[in-house]
Amino acid sequence: MTVGEKLRAGITTLSAEETRSIARQFAAELSPDCTLALHGNLGVGKTTFVQGLAQGIGVAEPVTSPTFNIYTVHRGLNGRTLVHLDAYRLEGPAQVEDLLLEDFLTPPWWLAVEWPEKIAEWLPANALHLDLGIDAGERHTLRLRG
Repeated sequence: MTVGEKLRAGITTLSAEETRSIARQFAAELSPDCTLALHGNLGVGKTTFVQGLAQGIGVAEPVTSPTFNIYTVHRGLNGRTLVHLDAYRLEGPAQVEDLLLEDFLTPPWWLAVEWPEKIAEWLPANALHLDLGIDAGERHTLRLRG
């Protein structure tokens, strides 16, 4: 069973490192022009998952939430690029145009979007949607839609 298949069935992780490990493995399965929409409340592990994706493509620098910068571009090995976009502070789709973000919403790179509901109409139809949460036992849950 692939990691993508496991994510579709739902995975529970017990640590941030376990979440990063799942994301590292999932990175090997993603197409080079993938958009991944990360859904969930504050503190559920969205940035942690992106850290694992970045590790999976050989990004050397630390990956943190780009909340105040809106986006960060990470260059990995073999020409792989990950654009990490945090839409939390965007107040509407008009800001996508105002901030010239639409250029980042069209691959040839990976796009990982935190708070994708803020820019839902700008996401490609084939975007993958990952729901992240925390259950009653404080374990992190990951479920890929579709």
